[in-house]
Amino acid sequence: MTYPASFEPSLRKVAETRAYRLTQKIPFMTDEQKKKLLETFHPDFRPQAAREVKVGSSKGARAPHELVDLLESRSRVDPAKVDLSQIDYDVDVLVVGAGGAGDTAAIFAHDGGAKVLLATKLRSGDSNTIMAEGGIAAATHANDSPLVHFVDTLRGGRYSNVPELVEALANDAPLIIDWLFKQGVGFGRTAEGHFVCHASAGQSRLRNHAWSDMTGMEVIRVLRDEIRNRDIEVLEFCPAVEILTDGEGRCTGALLYSLDTGRYIVVRAKAVILATGGIGRLHIQGFATSNHYGATADGLVMACRAGAKLVFMDAIQYHPTGTVWPDQLFGLLVSESTRASGNQLVNVNGDRYINELETRDYVASGNIRECQEGRGVQTPAGTVGVWLDTPVLDMLHNEGWYEKRFPHIFHRFYRFGIDTRKVPILIYPTQHYQNGGILINAKAECDVAGLYMAGENSGGVHGRNRLGSNSLTDIFVFGRRAGMNAAVAAKETQSGRLTLEHLRRYHKELEEAGIDRGVPSPALLPDYVGQMQKQKPVAVGVEE
Repeated sequence: MTYPASFEPSLRKVAETRAYRLTQKIPFMTDEQKKKLLETFHPDFRPQAAREVKVGSSKGARAPHELVDLLESRSRVDPAKVDLSQIDYDVDVLVVGAGGAGDTAAIFAHDGGAKVLLATKLRSGDSNTIMAEGGIAAATHANDSPLVHFVDTLRGGRYSNVPELVEALANDAPLIIDWLFKQGVGFGRTAEGHFVCHASAGQSRLRNHAWSDMTGMEVIRVLRDEIRNRDIEVLEFCPAVEILTDGEGRCTGALLYSLDTGRYIVVRAKAVILATGGIGRLHIQGFATSNHYGATADGLVMACRAGAKLVFMDAIQYHPTGTVWPDQLFGLLVSESTRASGNQLVNVNGDRYINELETRDYVASGNIRECQEGRGVQTPAGTVGVWLDTPVLDMLHNEGWYEKRFPHIFHRFYRFGIDTRKVPILIYPTQHYQNGGILINAKAECDVAGLYMAGENSGGVHGRNRLGSNSLTDIFVFGRRAGMNAAVAAKETQSGRLTLEHLRRYHKELEEAGIDRGVPSPALLPDYVGQMQKQKPVAVGVEE
């Protein structure tokens, strides 16, 4: 498979303007220009993008309709039909989710002296973490500091971030790099042994630590080995379906569901850490997603029912460069590191239209603007995109540089007959990240005693827009903090009784409000069959 003939006129214009564009300087936008661009084109600002939650601890908070539908539905668990008297596992700390945040939390809880059980919906490592290409942001160079990282993160989040969480992120980041490196993560280094760092949009220093363009895969490889080395028990294909409480507001365990056997598994724990990831597979506003198959907002739903509060859930991050062609790669992102290395965004006419190092919210909005105003390239499937002009990278650096620096991206397209050393990649924003989540403090605690959050299902640190490379920093910083603090709490806590009283109260509140959206909740897996039957195919989220 190569590019369709209909792309040829635009491809010629891109090639013809390439030499000129290498001499072109695109200024950063003014604050007023940024404000107008977001309000006009960013999906979060569409009138129909979100609504208020009508029940529970997050009543009044705004969130995407797809998430509110789950929050306003009855649980897939009937409290009257579940026997909690037979305890299958009795542990100090239960960690739900085996991506980067969950693995890190499990390791640090174990090293803190806790008996740990790690449960995950799919296979160990199946997560957004394993697909992370860009790298991990940390101030490890002499011209950098946690303070500068702190300021960059606040600026990127439009100054809405929770400052104590940003402080924890920036201060702990160098420690995390050192820890991962000592565990065996092969970050790039110079001949003198210093870390090789790259740029990310919105980061004012080179602080992106990477392993080629497969950083997440390398980290998960190492962390899974560390889980095995510590003999931490792992339950695969066992998602959590509800939190268990003592009936008085304290989390005392969780109810798991075996996808293999179809039976419930009762886990009593002195502390529970939810590291269940994001909401990409809900396909907010019909957008394609870069998220893994299990990213269906389970942790948010369970935590809210137990009494935790949502923050910034009306702020969704659409990564500027999700793949549009070939169809088989639809929605899969192309690393921001390519733009940080000099890659250019151009429209159907071969014109640049934005500084590629603006933060993700502005770049995504610029890409959407070009497509909505008729300057995009249409595919045979009817989707629209703009070009990421990868051939300029070898021209900027040296021949062969692009393939060596981004081998994963290069081979991903090459197997479809597309040589991205010679032709650009057709892209459009893809739903990539939720900037918000369950509000936590610096100990990774939420409003429910005994319940900790780590990774993408936590909220507050990124404000309303996450900077590139801060997501991996987030999951390891707060995975570590959750694991350490949960282990300490477990030593000071007696095992509590197991009930679903909070769920009964939640169901009663739904009944009194006359609400039931009628969808299984938590979702566990995306319902693509149901979407097809309703004739609502997942498509690029351009307004009709």
